[in-house]
Amino acid sequence: MSFEEDDRVVLSDKHSEFDGEVGTVAQVVETMFGDANYTVEFEDGQEQGVPEDNLEAAPEDEE
Repeated sequence: MSFEEDDRVVLSDKHSEFDGEVGTVAQVVETMFGDANYTVEFEDGQEQGVPEDNLEAAPEDEE
């Protein structure tokens, strides 16, 4: 599943301080291999270069 800017997502990355948190896709960058990397903004910061495999759509009722 690909994401677009302003989509709400949950980050799944045990090495990130934002693991398990809901954020908003701020930027989508295509790599030279045709994959997408995302910049996700959270309440307390942002995570850059997030691969699609580390994101899932946030539940609709998640604030």
